[in-house]
Amino acid sequence: MGQGEIISINVGKPIQVQFNNKEISTGIFKRPSDEPLFLSWLNFEGDGQADLVHHGGREKAVCVYPYEHYPFWEKELGRALEYSAFGENLTTRGLLETEVCIGDIFQLGEAVVQVSQPRQPCFKLSVKYGAPDMPLKVQDTGYTGFYFRVLQEGLVSKSDGLIRTHCHPQGITVSYANRIMHCEKDNLEGIKQMLEVEELSENWRKTFLKRLQGNDTDTRERLTGYKEK
Repeated sequence: MGQGEIISINVGKPIQVQFNNKEISTGIFKRPSDEPLFLSWLNFEGDGQADLVHHGGREKAVCVYPYEHYPFWEKELGRALEYSAFGENLTTRGLLETEVCIGDIFQLGEAVVQVSQPRQPCFKLSVKYGAPDMPLKVQDTGYTGFYFRVLQEGLVSKSDGLIRTHCHPQGITVSYANRIMHCEKDNLEGIKQMLEVEELSENWRKTFLKRLQGNDTDTRERLTGYKEK
């Protein structure tokens, strides 16, 4: 049913850094681990998130990013990228946004995980690379990666790989979800399709329900670090 290779497992605790003349906390600076790590309901052993509004929690326990996108970003940034370049926990090969669906289930070592939503890039990418337009570029390309919720805890090793054990019958890809969220905001039919997927994360569900009511969520703070005035 499909298998992905784990190139790197990456973890790290939040640190304090300077951004726009203020000190902020971020967990984006993760490092590869060569040792097997225990995956709990919330995260990998040794990992942590600073902003629990946009990262972490039960529905965003594991951040995944396809290694296939690295060459594109290396060209954009004009530099070589190390694993966890996007703050992801799993750097993978063979699991692109166009092929992975919301609700798909994977065996991950002893753990079992399920795709809950696309990753929404935030201004911490600007912090890491000194590129203010980086979050919006990631969003616009659709090269976002995605999140797993944990259905079963367990020990995970890099050699385990990701084995898809269940393909969600509605077949709503991460790529399609990104398009409806960020590009086709007035596509009511698409929004209703998204809401039919029970496994969609609660945060994304709330946003789509607001849109059906004629309201939308401001993304300025997530993308830039500045609140709307």
